[in-house]
Parts: sequence; C-alpha cells; structure tokens
Amino acid sequence: MGLGSFSISSVSPLVLAKSNCCSGRETTATRNARWALTPKSSNLQNVRYSSRRSLCLNSGDGGIMKTNPRGNGVFVGDKYGVIIVDHGSRRKESNLMLNEFVAMFKDKTGYLIVEPAHMELAEPSIRDAFGLCVQQGANRVIVSPFFLFPGRHWHRDIPSLTDEAAKEHPGVSYIITAPLGLHELLVDVVNDRINYCLSHIAGDANECAVCVGTSKCKLY
Repeated sequence: MGLGSFSISSVSPLVLAKSNCCSGRETTATRNARWALTPKSSNLQNVRYSSRRSLCLNSGDGGIMKTNPRGNGVFVGDKYGVIIVDHGSRRKESNLMLNEFVAMFKDKTGYLIVEPAHMELAEPSIRDAFGLCVQQGANRVIVSPFFLFPGRHWHRDIPSLTDEAAKEHPGVSYIITAPLGLHELLVDVVNDRINYCLSHIAGDANECAVCVGTSKCKLY
C-alpha cells in the first residue's frame, strides 16, 4: 500500500493514524486520504504526542513526499507551501521578527516554500502569502498559526481569510494546523526565557533579541 509516491513500508518508526487536528478545505478524494504521522518508536519517548499535535498530510495531489533532509523523520513535499501566520502588529520590529522565525523554520525543516503572513495590521497578508506559495509551485498550502491557544482567531478569522485567499487559486488545496497549544517543549522555551532575563538583571547577560533597546527587562 502506498501514499502517492511514498511507500508506507519506508516508515518503520512511524504509524499512520487518522487525525482531526486540522481544519481545511478538502475534496472527497483527499478527505479519505488524510493522515497524521505519529511517532511509534522510543526515539522520541521524551515527547508525548496526541492527534492534536500531529502533522497532517494529504495524498493524491501529485506532490512528492520525501524524507526531511534535516533527518527528523518527518516527510515533506516539494509542492507543499507553508504559511506561518501571526496576529500582526503596528510595531514594525515585531513584524520583522516573524521573518526571522520563518527563515529559521525553513532552514531547520527542509520545506522549500515558506512564507510569513500577518492576520491583520500589517503586510504581507494571508492572501499575499498564499499567492506567493502558489507562484513558487505549491499545489497544497499548509497554514500554521503562530498563536499559543485556539481562540477566536484560529476558530474563525484565519479560516475565513484563508478561504478567501484560496478562491483565487482553484485546484490548490490547503489545511490549517493547530496552534502551538500545550506542547511540552514550550515549557523549555518559557523556562529558558525566564532564566535569561534573570541573568540579565543580575548583570550576567546582555538584553536578549526581544528586549534589546526597550529597557523593559528590569526589576520594577
């Protein structure tokens, strides 16, 4: 049995499981072929996975799935475009940070088509990013909300804006992944940020890239 040009027999550390973790527009054919790749082996035993945290992939669109060159076992398609979308800010510096994150994501994951987008208040918009993905050859767009929890923006605003953008590109499917949520790795991120800021106010470290120039990382 295969998934497009991707053979299930080549995924020994993984099992295929149906998932409802994402929302998106699908045809009947692709709806029946929606799967989540979920770790099976003990290589990732320190990270608990659930369907809410699975990466949703679809078959049947002609995209070529291949092993991630970064070696993390996840399969990416060279016809998949990824949009990392945040809320957007009136502060230019905040919006530019998303560009830096997108560059980090692209380098680490092996996705060839990755674009930043802001839900509101700044450009590029979701519509802009969707179009850029298609221009680069994407026939499936993965919209990944750079949000912590699934609030109104994830339930309503981002799906609505993405649907409008997709109408301009018939034949291009999309999915909207879950937000960051209660992922265990976020504990490490928050703890690291706390420790660095404590080091800064103790005089042992400079301001981090987020706080530099703001003078906000101090005792009040």
